[in-house]
Amino acid sequence: MINDEIQTCKASLYHIDEMFIISTLSFPISWSKESIKKEIMENDQAIYLVAIKDNTVIGYGGVWVILDEGHITNIAVHPEFRNTGVATLILDDLIEACKANSVQHMTLEVRTSNIVAISLYKSFNFIEEGIRKRYYADNGEDALIMWKHYI
Repeated sequence: MINDEIQTCKASLYHIDEMFIISTLSFPISWSKESIKKEIMENDQAIYLVAIKDNTVIGYGGVWVILDEGHITNIAVHPEFRNTGVATLILDDLIEACKANSVQHMTLEVRTSNIVAISLYKSFNFIEEGIRKRYYADNGEDALIMWKHYI
């Protein structure tokens, strides 16, 4: 479905409400609007992108750039647009943003049960390098640690 109708851009205050809705639909424990706002407006290490279709946010993703590493904080897509390539577009643009900021390595944690996300990251050559036991507070699920080196 990805086509010229969907674009990514840097997230702004204008996007917070829609990002929050997508977060609540995507994660068992959502970030608050205030947390999203602080990430976008106050965290100098953060890069957040939104995917827009018809002037509506349909997905977003974020990364913290710390020295030469990028740590993906989250990627979320509105349920109506999942499995259409939106997450791929967001991840590709996050990687490009990291390259522009001299990032050499990227990492993330993902639920071990999130096969769709794991598959997405593997398609971008992220590799499994560890487990964080009982990482997720909502159910104690383990997190898979994935890395992409020399982006």
